[in-house]
Amino acid sequence: MELLFVLVIAAAIGGLVRYALPGRGTYGLFLLPAVAVVIAAIVWEGLTWLGWKYDGGWIWVVALGATLVGTVVVWLAVWRGRVRGDGNLLHELSKGRA
Repeated sequence: MELLFVLVIAAAIGGLVRYALPGRGTYGLFLLPAVAVVIAAIVWEGLTWLGWKYDGGWIWVVALGATLVGTVVVWLAVWRGRVRGDGNLLHELSKGRA
């Protein structure tokens, strides 16, 4: 049951990151919430396999902190890649035009 709570909170974190950082027009609506859910699920399950207890506070801090950091890293990579790709495409399409 706790895993469900973590995944819902992670999706909310992904949504907040989407609207808190610039460049949201360069990627889809559900990209960051989906990435956040995947990161949270992997970290949460990894920590439980290592023996961390569900009712401990640190598992929540680590799982949701990793979710926030991972989502921001993915946002940065997607945003920079898209801006660079769009710039390259514009350069290629404008060749030969004077």
